[in-house]
Amino acid sequence: MSAILEIQHVTRRFAGLIAVNDVSFVLQPGEILGVIGPNGAGKTTLISLISGTLPPTSGDILFEGKSIKALPAYRRARLGIGRTFQIMKPFPGLSVLDNVAVGALFGHGGGTAQLAQAREEARAQLDFVGLGANVDQRADELGGPGRKRLELAKALAMKPKVLLCDEVMAGLNLVEIDEVIEVIRKVRNEGISILVIEHVIKAIKSLSDRLLVLHHGEKIADGEPGVVLSNPAVVEAYLGKRRA
Repeated sequence: MSAILEIQHVTRRFAGLIAVNDVSFVLQPGEILGVIGPNGAGKTTLISLISGTLPPTSGDILFEGKSIKALPAYRRARLGIGRTFQIMKPFPGLSVLDNVAVGALFGHGGGTAQLAQAREEARAQLDFVGLGANVDQRADELGGPGRKRLELAKALAMKPKVLLCDEVMAGLNLVEIDEVIEVIRKVRNEGISILVIEHVIKAIKSLSDRLLVLHHGEKIADGEPGVVLSNPAVVEAYLGKRRA
């Protein structure tokens, strides 16, 4: 099976700081790949490199077998790469419905041309993530859990082939985490490949087909969740040498 996304020896430097260092991996069609690592490991930078909000210093990024490293973020979105953001910033003053409609207008394939059609798509995605009752509410009035769902709906309205999720479970309670996990599984069942960053280890272990671990910008493990989480290098990265 050909990978839908392939990261080849990607490095990103910020002046003297190397945020991502020679990282390579693949994402297969229909796969959920969990990305974990301590704070500052380079996880969000990696998503930004894939989505196009940051260019790589070196290396290549292939989507459906073709290099996209020179493409701007909007071109990658139109090819089918959607993302959520760790820092949630809904469009102020717009309703929940119209926040999601923006994604439908500018997503995969150039988006939907008509606002009425975009709103129809937005309603479907809001129902999908459990915000169907909030369509007329101002998006900036949503609480944390609602904003997490809104981020997912906005990204899904773009009709992605690959969805990049940046800590969509952060700050949620156990019930809310289980609800988001169920939504992400439903997304995968729609045929969408998913890369998800998460710090809630129990959740990411149950959700992911495979885990990738970053530490100081470098990949230190990649494989089946149970095997990866028992890897001494991974345990040390999270707990330190004394407790590993």
